[in-house]
Amino acid sequence: MSWRTIVVSPHFDDAVLSVAGLLARDEGPAVIVTALGGAPGEELSAWDRLCGFASAEETARERRAEDARACEILGVDQVALAHPDAPVAGLRLRELEGFLAGHVTPETRVLIPMGIGNADHEAVRDQALDALRKIGARPPWVYADLPYAAAVREWGTASADQALAGKPPVRALAERRRIRPELRIRLEGDEWTAKRRAVLAYASQIAPLACDYGEFLAMPGPLQHELVWAVED
Repeated sequence: MSWRTIVVSPHFDDAVLSVAGLLARDEGPAVIVTALGGAPGEELSAWDRLCGFASAEETARERRAEDARACEILGVDQVALAHPDAPVAGLRLRELEGFLAGHVTPETRVLIPMGIGNADHEAVRDQALDALRKIGARPPWVYADLPYAAAVREWGTASADQALAGKPPVRALAERRRIRPELRIRLEGDEWTAKRRAVLAYASQIAPLACDYGEFLAMPGPLQHELVWAVED
């Protein structure tokens, strides 16, 4: 399969929360590839328990089904890699490397997470950057991770990227590569409705996210805005 746009999502829901609006505008074909799409292991995490799951098997099955519904709403393909949904530190994501090597062409636009608010996101970003460099791919776009990025009060304004520049993951990437804001998206009307429907497909996540991030699904609110940087050579 040849995709015009590949969005690397660390976990099920990250890409949709962060760039569903961009994907809805994309000419396609597009795919969301979840890097940590495997079973989380035998012991449930505190987060999985908060989501109401009783076993690792149920967690993996239901999360993948939720992701499939969200992708269908957005009209994009779904790929879930077998890396377990577990801390990434010290692990090499070989399946992600192989997927990018096998599907990225000179015309492919790849989007990867910035890593704001989540160490696993930053690790996925760095490994994706290394993999893309090895195959000589065009520089990727990097998206602001939601809802984490919305913690800055400037979120949704023209100065959001400046406010986020001091965050360790953004600063670390800017020290290695030149980055610049590429897209600032504000969703209204039908575009917002489509994103809201896609986000609500992740039903198991909604209540725990609301506990941690308050009215994250409000309109107007943080998910209405999306921010993407370009990485320059």
